[in-house]
Amino acid sequence: MPPDRTDSAMELKQQTPVTLSLGNGSPPARRGGLDLIETIQLAWGSLLANKLRSALTMLGVIIGIAAVIAMVAIGRGAQAQTEAQLKSLGSNLIFVQNGAASFGGTPGASQGAGTATTLTWDDAKAIAATAQAVEDVAPQLNGRAQATFAGANTNTNLVGTTPSYVKVRDFLPLTGRFFNQIELDQSAKVAVLGQTVVDELGLDSRSALGKSIRIRGEDFLVIGTLEYKGATQFRDQDDQIVLPLTTMAGRIVGVNSLSGIALNNVAVSAESGDQIDAAQFQITNLLRLRHKIVPPRVDDFFIRTQADLVEASNSVTGIFTILLGVTAAISLVVGGIGIMNIMLVSVSERTREIGIRKAIGARSGDILRQFLIEAVVLAASGGLLGIGLGVAAAWAVSATLGWQTSVAAESIALSLGVCVAIGVFFGVYPARQAARLDPIAALRAD
Repeated sequence: MPPDRTDSAMELKQQTPVTLSLGNGSPPARRGGLDLIETIQLAWGSLLANKLRSALTMLGVIIGIAAVIAMVAIGRGAQAQTEAQLKSLGSNLIFVQNGAASFGGTPGASQGAGTATTLTWDDAKAIAATAQAVEDVAPQLNGRAQATFAGANTNTNLVGTTPSYVKVRDFLPLTGRFFNQIELDQSAKVAVLGQTVVDELGLDSRSALGKSIRIRGEDFLVIGTLEYKGATQFRDQDDQIVLPLTTMAGRIVGVNSLSGIALNNVAVSAESGDQIDAAQFQITNLLRLRHKIVPPRVDDFFIRTQADLVEASNSVTGIFTILLGVTAAISLVVGGIGIMNIMLVSVSERTREIGIRKAIGARSGDILRQFLIEAVVLAASGGLLGIGLGVAAAWAVSATLGWQTSVAAESIALSLGVCVAIGVFFGVYPARQAARLDPIAALRAD
């Protein structure tokens, strides 16, 4: 009659010291409880004994972390690029825009901001002269027209403004010069070209100076070209021709109001960033006084600050980044489920090992800790590989597509923390199952 396995376990327990070499490739385990280093060694040994299975299990975590890192980097890059583009419009800017026209009775259906003709050049002059928090003002009258030169032509934006446009919009000439106050007063037919227009007309920044281009049947002398600004999400800032406001109103657009030259908008620069709110308050009260607006009558103008534009843009790109991150994080959950699944399989395969370890004095806490550490090591290893892959993917996107990307240190630290949390969360249940095994039943397992 074969000996009882319970008696065998008792005999093993009475032998001291006892050293076992586990069949799964784990390092030898001493009798009784194990310290943290030995537990980590046991965990590594178990994972290395099944390299392919461990690698496939980590794959879900690797892909998830890489996707999160890459997508968040793309989103942050887009946000940084948008902020830079908005800041390129000028410093401490406030945009005053025409009100909304309406039709169909009172109050009528609004046609949107900028559709009414409510702002005039006199309003802009009053803002510059009266608002103490305002540094300078650049009125703008916009339009579109075909510009031609020596057989080349382009349909471009026309901007009628004053010499203060250079300072307010931080738009310096690259070659030549900007028009002056005398040319503004005389409605001179001079033009300053953006770089896109220069290219479209087959010119360059140097050769364009002194040339005559034709707009709406009128010849305009090119006296300067503007520095390169690039395109924003709103428009190409280099696709424009800047003319004196009086010339634009009298010869090109011809839009006037009863009280003077009508404008599309007024760009205002505040004295400093701290003065933006004060400048906005002063402009609002001044225009209400000039336009005879008394509550409850609605303002016939709109005011937006540069900070408002940045905040609105950041809100959109922030939501975009979150959606990308959440979408990519779904694969992390899938990877965590894979870790739980493989750990449950591991507990089932190593039932006899668990029984032997408990029989020679290992506590339930030791078993729990070993399997939990295995899950954490599995997730953390996948996380480290995923971080490397995600950073490489962000770099590849930037190099091949020209998109701006930004990998933040906090996103890497957060990703690694999430990996550890996944290992703990999805490893607790299998580890508890292993720790609760009865050693006698485990020793009898095949």
